[in-house]
Amino acid sequence: MKIFLTGANGYIGMRLLPRLLELGHEVICGVRDQKRLSVDKKTREQIQIIEIDFLEESQKTRIPKNIDVAYYLIHSMTSSIDDFDEKEALAAKNFNSLISKTNVTQVIYLSGIVNEEKLSKHLSSRKNVETILYQGNFNLTVLRAGIIVGSGSSSFEIIRDLCEKLPLMITPKWVLTKSQPIAIRDIINFLTGVLGNTKTYNQSFDIGGPDVLTYKQMLHKYAKIRGFKNWILTVPIMTPKLSSYWLYFVTSTSYKLAINLVDSMKMEVVAKDNRLQQLLGIETHSYEAAIKMAFKKIEQNLVVSSWKDSIASGQIHEDLEKYIQVPKYGVLQDIKSITVKDNHHALSNIWKIGGETGWYYGNWLWKIRGFLDKLNGGPGLRRGRTHPDKIFPGDALDFWRVLLADKKGKRLLLFAEMQMPGEAWLEFKIDEQNTLHQIATFRPKGLRGRLYWYSVLPFHYFIFSGMIRNLAKS
Repeated sequence: MKIFLTGANGYIGMRLLPRLLELGHEVICGVRDQKRLSVDKKTREQIQIIEIDFLEESQKTRIPKNIDVAYYLIHSMTSSIDDFDEKEALAAKNFNSLISKTNVTQVIYLSGIVNEEKLSKHLSSRKNVETILYQGNFNLTVLRAGIIVGSGSSSFEIIRDLCEKLPLMITPKWVLTKSQPIAIRDIINFLTGVLGNTKTYNQSFDIGGPDVLTYKQMLHKYAKIRGFKNWILTVPIMTPKLSSYWLYFVTSTSYKLAINLVDSMKMEVVAKDNRLQQLLGIETHSYEAAIKMAFKKIEQNLVVSSWKDSIASGQIHEDLEKYIQVPKYGVLQDIKSITVKDNHHALSNIWKIGGETGWYYGNWLWKIRGFLDKLNGGPGLRRGRTHPDKIFPGDALDFWRVLLADKKGKRLLLFAEMQMPGEAWLEFKIDEQNTLHQIATFRPKGLRGRLYWYSVLPFHYFIFSGMIRNLAKS
């Protein structure tokens, strides 16, 4: 089949793409920026990529006419607090309009379980998108999923952060809300199982794992699996806003996502039936098995995608191309160079920077800066990095965003997403003379920006000098 995959560089899309290729399908990936599609050269040669933004009503890009099935994996929950539902509705309407010009017979939409009478803004938006898509001139199959548990998923990473960092938790009362978690592996099985299956046309199905658990039970089970004990005290006085701040400061989630998650966590997310499971003959994995599978991927460095690499997890909500040209005028710079004996090893060091590896010098100072950034509403250092030694454009790297990762050209360019009165770039490149250049560029915003730069200059001297020395070491 010829398949159009929207949201191909998202958490689900990155997991679904290799499975579709394994099944022998021809895949066209629809993304806003093809440079952010984090796939290897072999995969790129197997797919067709078109750049398309469904939030733009007037599209120059046209979807190929001869597609058979389309996956709708677009959502905007992490991008805003107030108007994400309007953006999701607009994207769905534009999708209907554009897809109507093709020969598509089936559209598959991954939504959330929406069985409560009173829904959160997030779940109401998902249900509204479903209603819009049902108006399209195609057969719609909707999969309404419980919270997704897998390496790199937002739910898993939040549970992981809470349990690993807080053995004693004072929690809001929403931890007593019931949910039906589902393993990412099962999500992919359902998404491919309904592909071209006429019995699933024009129907909506609930999908969840075999366990119905409160969030409190999920936190306790995680701790048990990891071999430690945790204590959870529930208090009724924590407001949604306080709960959002609590999630934001303790976990790696963004504040926007924290607000939307807390709003949804008050709703029970439990499947009404398992019709689709019976129809497709899929045996779902328990919550405990999902956690164990997630850690197996992490331990083997096989995490395919992470929600933290979403552009919406940071401060940039525009095209990365806008920032890839480092400004030369009106900027302040810290430039350091050093000759390297082994440029292959130095390049390997650069490609491992951040996350668990750290920043090669003064890591405690980087942690303080990350903490201060978190206090000011920035991402801090908690996002880490998805892969220990692989970097793709668009990846999150602590409080930086990767703009360019050209290993062949020996150049890495990062843009700061931390809160500061200006814009900052950090560049590493090795030239033909085996000289490593490390360039920190800052474009200040007014007097406050200049004062900020000169106030941190003494720290820059020690941090950047030590960092380039250690990067160059064999």
